[in-house]
Amino acid sequence: MGFFVEVLLSGLMAGVLYSLVALGFVLIFKASGVFNFAQGAMVLFAALTFVRLLDILKDTFAPITLALIITIAMMIMLAMAIERLVLRPLVNQPGISLFMATLGIAYFLDGFGQTLWGSDIYTLDIGIPKGSIFILESVFEGGVLVAKEDLVATVIAGLLVVTLAIFFQKTRIGRALRAVADDHQAAQSIGIPLNYIWVIVWTVAGLVALVAGVIWGSKLGVQFSLSLIALKALPVLILGGFESVLGAVIGGLIIGAGEKLAEIYIGPYVGGGIEYWFAYMLALGFLMFRPQGLFGEVHIDRV
Repeated sequence: MGFFVEVLLSGLMAGVLYSLVALGFVLIFKASGVFNFAQGAMVLFAALTFVRLLDILKDTFAPITLALIITIAMMIMLAMAIERLVLRPLVNQPGISLFMATLGIAYFLDGFGQTLWGSDIYTLDIGIPKGSIFILESVFEGGVLVAKEDLVATVIAGLLVVTLAIFFQKTRIGRALRAVADDHQAAQSIGIPLNYIWVIVWTVAGLVALVAGVIWGSKLGVQFSLSLIALKALPVLILGGFESVLGAVIGGLIIGAGEKLAEIYIGPYVGGGIEYWFAYMLALGFLMFRPQGLFGEVHIDRV
């Protein structure tokens, strides 16, 4: 039983990190109604900017703090540039136009990041403790082994998820975001500044990408394959629903726990490697029987 709990906890902690990446997609989708293909590139760009600034500022006072402040400022400026140069000309255009715009942003960020910071693999150390500890020793004989790094990352990601959930549900800006997603023209007609809202949501999505990039970068190293982590967020979104913050959280936990348990208990019977495709098969099942996801809204078009 202790081993089962150990595997389950490992999967749940990985799931929280998946949820963190998925939240960036949810933020943009709720504000524009379009899938943001550039979120993975934003994760990479933020992490790459932070780690390179950390290296440049290593001999200064409080290098981590300075690098973080400068990176946040760069992500804010990036959000403003995207709104002004890309999104503003596409107001009230078809969703496919916005989607193609995010595709272009993704390729631009990949290329710009490589030009600006290089394409090497960088080690990121921000002081997150390494090693493992035993927990629940009074419950299970010998306790449950968990990585300290995963615990810290889970706490950070969990706090951010809760903060964003409150932001969407309880604040005026959060309600405005939902209104903009429903209808751009209607939102503008009642005085909601569309351009201002888009700058805010892309800024928040950039900050989420920064946190996700730093956490994943400290675990895997900052490299250009980091942007592929965004692909793991797709099954999370399909399970939870593209418009739900809570769905991103629940979907991430399901995917994280499911793939770890499947790898351990089913993998030996199918030759292993199930961890790499389990999430996508689960998402395919949802697309067939509940395409709107667990917390997505059912859209009925009347003609």
